[in-house]
Formats: sequence, structure tokens, C-alpha cells
Amino acid sequence: MRLLDRYLGTTVFSAIIMVLLLLISLDVLFGFIAELRRLKLDYQVWEAITYLMLKMPKRIYDYLPFASLIGCLVGLGSLAGHSELVVMRAAGVSLWRIVWSVCKPMLFLVLIGTAIGEYVLPYAEQKADSERQLLRDGKEPGQLSKSGVWHREGDDFLHFNVVDPDGVLYGISRFTFDEDRQLIESGYAEKGIYLEGHWLLEDVKLSRFEGDHWVSETYETKRWETELTTRVLNIISLDPEDLSVQGLYEYVNYLESQDLDASEQALSMWQKLLQPVAIIALVMISISFVFGALRSATMGLRVFIGVLFGFTFKIVQDLLGPSSMVFGFSPIIAVTVPIVLCLIFGWWMLRKAA
Repeated sequence: MRLLDRYLGTTVFSAIIMVLLLLISLDVLFGFIAELRRLKLDYQVWEAITYLMLKMPKRIYDYLPFASLIGCLVGLGSLAGHSELVVMRAAGVSLWRIVWSVCKPMLFLVLIGTAIGEYVLPYAEQKADSERQLLRDGKEPGQLSKSGVWHREGDDFLHFNVVDPDGVLYGISRFTFDEDRQLIESGYAEKGIYLEGHWLLEDVKLSRFEGDHWVSETYETKRWETELTTRVLNIISLDPEDLSVQGLYEYVNYLESQDLDASEQALSMWQKLLQPVAIIALVMISISFVFGALRSATMGLRVFIGVLFGFTFKIVQDLLGPSSMVFGFSPIIAVTVPIVLCLIFGWWMLRKAA
């Protein structure tokens, strides 16, 4: 049985890796063509290549579920095409034993994907975006660049042109409003460095409203006391889907403490938390297809069905997610419904095939 497990696992694992490499290669090619149109200042071809390499962890994490679905169809489909699965069943190997042999390499891939999403992807994403922004706009981006990060802290509205994950900010704008939503103070700093619980701002310009006129001040350096730490900034500067589960959990708590809406972050947290289960559900669907409706189908048809089902699964998830924020039902429901439906359908198809 060990030899059988190794043979099935190697076949499926190799097919998944092949599909994953193909998907990533196509995405990188199209991404490189798109980046060539954005070359500017110090951001040239080599820097664009570096940017795409830093984006690689996100591509691996995003494509892993679809590669698992299509790879299982391709790997098991090749075995079915050579009647090897029929021989295994005739030799007394149960269907559920084959399912377990296929799921073993999937557990390894799930662990790798989870590790990438938790420990590699957030840093790589922020490093890629911050480096590109600095190279394209220079070390002194100027006030309120088109890109950047907006954040609210109490009565202060903050904008950071570039947030470097190593604890450096570029282009820091701050606007303070009173209870009547009237601007009473504004400030801008070219750079900020995090030092033991506070920020040291450089080249600071402040303006505040006193009486009936504005008063302006400038400082070479100025201490800035705020609750924003490098950890918090590294969280808020990323899109929710690029954060780790731990980062999303902290971000949700932080937004709720500021009386801000955290539904989008909560949705992303549950999507990431349940992605391993989603991968297993998609694998069950692919196995059920091979032993059921697609047992004698051609390889091209199997791949087509896999792509079609994968896109359908993604579309349903993308529709239910925003719907939970619009209609007010729990994001857990929006994430779990497609996964549970896949598990039930896959189990039912396997029961029929057994």
C-alpha cells in the first residue's frame, strides 16, 4: 500500500505543480508586459523584474486552490486514461483508500500555502509596493500622491505616500477637524522613522487656525506621539486579502476600537482561515469527477470542466462576500456556504461512484 500511496501521491503532486507553474508563468508574462508601461524615473526593467519576483508569493497563494483542482483532474485523469484506476479497483483497493492517497500530498501543499500566506506574503507585498512607489516617484514624493494609504485616528485624518515595512514613512500628511468638521490644523512631513515607541518626523511643516488666521511653523525634526506602530501601519497599508490571519484579526480589533467598519477585514480573515478547507473541497470535487461523469472523458474536457468549476466557485465566493456586507449577514456564512456545498456534492458523487 505504501508503494501505491507514493505512486498516486507523486502523480497528483507533479500534475498540481505543473499546473501551478503554468498559471504563474502566464500571469508573470502578462504582469511584465503591464509593468513595461509603467516605467518611470528609477523604475526600469530590472526593477520591474524585482517587483514581479516579490509578487510571486501572492501568485502562489492565490493560484494554489485552482491548481489543486485542475492538477487532480489532470493527474487522476491520466491514470484513468491508462486504465490504472480500473486495475486498482479490480485489485481490491477501495475508492476511499484512493481518495486518502490523493489527499496526503494535498495536506503538504495546504501547509506550504498557509505558511506563505501567514509569513511571506504580507512582507513581500508591502516591500514590492513601497519600493516601486519610491522608485517611480523619488524619495520625496510630494504631498498627497495619487497612491498611498489613508487612515483615521480619532479626529485626525492621515495620509502616507509610502509605507516601508522596515519602519520608515514617506510623505506624511495630517488633517485635524473639530466637532463641526472644520479643519483646524494640518501638517506635512517628508519622512518619518519609528524609534522606540514614537515617530521622529523630518522636514515638518505645520499650519493651525488661531482666531481668524492661519499660523505656519516649520521644523527640521519633530517628535510625533501616536498609537500607530510599525506593526499597525504594516497592517493598514495592505489590502485585506494580502494580510495574514493574525494581522487581519488585529486589524479588526483595531478598527472596532476606533468605531470603524471592519466587515471587509472580517470577511478576508474568514476566507484565509478557511482556504485550506476550500482546497480539500475542490480536490474532492475533482476526484468525484474522475470516478464519475468524467471517467472516460478526454484530458482537454477534464481541464475545461475543472477551469469552469473553479471559476464558478470563485464567482460564488465573490458574490456572497460583498452581499454579506450589504445585507448584514455574517461573513462566516458567506465563506462557508460554497465550501460546504462543494464538500456535500463531492461526498455525494463519491458515494455514487463507490
